[in-house]
Amino acid sequence: MVDDTILIKARGVIMSFRRGRSRTHETQVLCKFSGFDDAKAASKLIGHEMEWVSPMGTAIRGRITKTHGNLGVVRVQLKRGSGLPGQSLGNLVTIVK
Repeated sequence: MVDDTILIKARGVIMSFRRGRSRTHETQVLCKFSGFDDAKAASKLIGHEMEWVSPMGTAIRGRITKTHGNLGVVRVQLKRGSGLPGQSLGNLVTIVK
């Protein structure tokens, strides 16, 4: 098991909204965290909370639910009704819990 002090300092990048061919899921985003380069390592992040802070200072949180692919990308479920704005794509996020 990964030490919790490492997870608190883990930083990642919002890569994209979860999407299909004809639908975008606004309440789910795909994130890549540094140091978690495969699905096995990224599965240790499941259950932790991710936080994005807007330029205005508002924080939006979501829970990491599962891995996405084999390269260490994880899926983050945001609260229903609170999606991320488009300006958040490519921005840094941190793990808070």
